Amino acid sequence: MILEVAILDVKQEQKKEFENAFSKAQNIISSMDGYISHQLQKCLERDNRYILLVNWETLEHHTVGFRESSEYQEWKKMLHHFYDPFPTVEHYQNIENI
Repeated sequence: MILEVAILDVKQEQKKEFENAFSKAQNIISSMDGYISHQLQKCLERDNRYILLVNWETLEHHTVGFRESSEYQEWKKMLHHFYDPFPTVEHYQNIENI
């Protein structure tokens, strides 16, 4: 299992709109092949920062299966305009699986 981690800095004046859009967009990611689970959490210290954690079966399920899909284009259209700066996405693997 691979954990995708994205720290999302949302434009301050668009937090509520982002949360509403994510509520709809999460249906896209949860329908993808290789998707296991996700959670979006809001930072307590910085109220416009969120962390998105997505569990995938393999790295390729995210980087190829999702990112190269037409569904990703819809995800991008729904969410990417909220970010400033654009988030860095990293992938993690449990050390017991290495």
